[in-house]
Amino acid sequence: MEYDFTALDRFLRYVQIDTQSDPHAETTPSTEKQKDLSRLLVKELLAIGIVDAEMDEHGYVYATIPANTEKQVPVICFCSHVDTSPESSGANVKPIIHKNYQGGTITLPADPNIKIDPEAHPELKKKIGNDIITADGTTLLGADNKAGVAAIMDVAHYFSKHPEVKHGAIRILFTPDEEIGRGADKVDVKKLGAEFGYTVDGEALGSFEDETFSADMVNITIEGVNFHPGFAKGKLESALKAASELIAALPKDTWSPETTDGREGFVHPYEMKAGIEKAELTFIIRSFEDAVLSEYERQLETTLIDVMRRFPKSTYSFEVKEQYRNMKNVVNACPQVSEYAIAAIERSGLEPITGSIRGGTDGSKLSFMGLPCPNIFAGEHSFHSKMEWASVQDMQKAVETLVNLACIWEERS
Repeated sequence: MEYDFTALDRFLRYVQIDTQSDPHAETTPSTEKQKDLSRLLVKELLAIGIVDAEMDEHGYVYATIPANTEKQVPVICFCSHVDTSPESSGANVKPIIHKNYQGGTITLPADPNIKIDPEAHPELKKKIGNDIITADGTTLLGADNKAGVAAIMDVAHYFSKHPEVKHGAIRILFTPDEEIGRGADKVDVKKLGAEFGYTVDGEALGSFEDETFSADMVNITIEGVNFHPGFAKGKLESALKAASELIAALPKDTWSPETTDGREGFVHPYEMKAGIEKAELTFIIRSFEDAVLSEYERQLETTLIDVMRRFPKSTYSFEVKEQYRNMKNVVNACPQVSEYAIAAIERSGLEPITGSIRGGTDGSKLSFMGLPCPNIFAGEHSFHSKMEWASVQDMQKAVETLVNLACIWEERS
């Protein structure tokens, strides 16, 4: 197959559009600016010849690459998200291409203190000769997940130029708000009309994941007792101090993201707003096992109860919100979804790297909405930070893998 790759040009366009989501907003999308990219994607899809491309009221983009085969092939979906993380600015991104990377530390010009050291980023050691894209040091890059968006758009471009390459119908889905755990909330699965799906939101070249964390959010509110500090003896109970004691009481060598890896879960204090009268804390809880998730929450509340004994006139609330669940139970029931993806990676000349995601994708929720949806690499690295980077060649291999995947579904139907 011959490829006239467009992923790089598309990617450089997309990352310059600010699409940062907002976890505090209650609208969908959480920020209207996400629609700026969604509208552009619809425009580009129509220009490619995808006649049904549309954006709905919530900022979701739906489109179809029509089947060109006589066979009855299951409809598959390729999905990526347009938003970027709230953890680092996505405004005025200035992408830089470091051509023909020859090793060593990459120093970002706008902030020389930000260095992408291959010792700390071992995947970078494998990219000698590749073209590496970073931001300039003032923002994140947005490769998570605009690398995936660009790859899917390039797949649509490829099939429009190669009608001789047989495939079934492919549904394209671009979602908002994935970074704040709401990416699949407003997906119209019936309208989507796919039987199986793949998120294109992975990291290392050749990686494929069919398992994610199960995830909950815990919101804790502590109501203290305020009093004038000059006359507060025996009366004032500080919600801020109670919240601080709770954080200090958490395990130091376990539980946290910075002390866990592999299949270990964590309890992560994510945000705190606190004063004397009131403290609000947000925790994110993660585990590959639902039972362990519940146990983490039980232990966290037990720790809170112990702390609150020292603040007898104060009160608290402890609210658990389900975010998503491990997709593996759903995906395992459809073995061909994983089989075909691994075969596509191999057909692209890569060694498949199978594993679990220490995070979540839209595929987590979509799987439980009736669309088994594991995750394929897009070439993005060091997400959510100013050290984020992507490999041009890895993005192109993602395009090749998706094309091969669509062909395999047609061949084996």
